[in-house]
Amino acid sequence: MLPETLTQSDVFAYLILPLAIFLARITDVSLGTLRIMLVGRGMRFLAPVLGFFEVLIWLLAIGQIMQNLDNWATYIAYAAGFATGNYVGILLERKLAVGICLVRFIIPGSAARLKRFLDKAGFRVTAVTGHGVQGDVEIVFTIVRRRMLKRLGKLVRRYNPRAFYTVEDVRYARESGDLPLARGPYRRRTLTRKWK
Repeated sequence: MLPETLTQSDVFAYLILPLAIFLARITDVSLGTLRIMLVGRGMRFLAPVLGFFEVLIWLLAIGQIMQNLDNWATYIAYAAGFATGNYVGILLERKLAVGICLVRFIIPGSAARLKRFLDKAGFRVTAVTGHGVQGDVEIVFTIVRRRMLKRLGKLVRRYNPRAFYTVEDVRYARESGDLPLARGPYRRRTLTRKWK
């Protein structure tokens, strides 16, 4: 327990308490963002644990607001913590890069060179033919872990800076058939040499 003289001071009321509420809101909103991400990816064991701590921290923060209804600084801290927590949660989600993505390339004409290029880099691909506005195209699919997505993007931009591709989150992928996950560690050396 804090000494009563401290909790009754203006420094506590307008600096320490709002700062504590601000930090609590950053934490609980960030946990909420991560929890929603985990629920969307079917991680049913970790999501409830994050939810428990998210709500516990929220209750502590809102409890302090209710005990200090006449303190405008707590309202500002609560709102600012919520806004900052959204930003921090998004940064954490990107940093953790949990999950699997489907990457779809649309290549005019033949994609044989791209398929060989990706295969040498350790990515396994499947291709189908299609027809676009400007003629025949080949659509190349690969499934990668999200943490490999940035590297794959660099690799493809080296192959073709104007390549068109889309990325979709995949909730579940079972390794079978023609769309397996990339094998082994990504070969960084491919990024350092020009594709021929």
